[in-house]
Amino acid sequence: MEVRVAVPGDWDAIWPFFRQIVRAGETYAYDPGIDEPAARELWMVKAPGVTFVADEGGTVTGSANAYANRPGAGAHVASASFMVDPARAGQGIGRALGERVIEWARGAGFRAMQFNAVVETNERAVGLWRSLGFDVIGTVPEAFRLPDGRYVGLHVMHRAL
Repeated sequence: MEVRVAVPGDWDAIWPFFRQIVRAGETYAYDPGIDEPAARELWMVKAPGVTFVADEGGTVTGSANAYANRPGAGAHVASASFMVDPARAGQGIGRALGERVIEWARGAGFRAMQFNAVVETNERAVGLWRSLGFDVIGTVPEAFRLPDGRYVGLHVMHRAL
């Protein structure tokens, strides 16, 4: 597997799993009815941010984007978002993307990385981020509504770079 910077043509391979994940409503607070142009604008971030894809023999199996968490006085902390094709879950794709994003953030001069909204019931993601050195520094109670109507917390996760 190669994790590389995305090119515009990669969007056509990202969109199907992006749409599936967002419509499931279990891990992202994006509008489940988001249309393709809005999703592309959201995911394919512009410089100085970057979008990556996990490419396995010409097949895009996951993607991440990375950027400054906040502008101005907060621009020294990076953030990122990750999606892996659900049909490929558990194959190390998220870890490879996470490691590449951390490497990018260090190389770009960020001092830390912060994830603002990791759904607390997303045990796979929470476990992955912990294994890559992130700590839960707070949880916003009942900040996310699952499709079954339950409200769960959103973790803020952080690590120094």
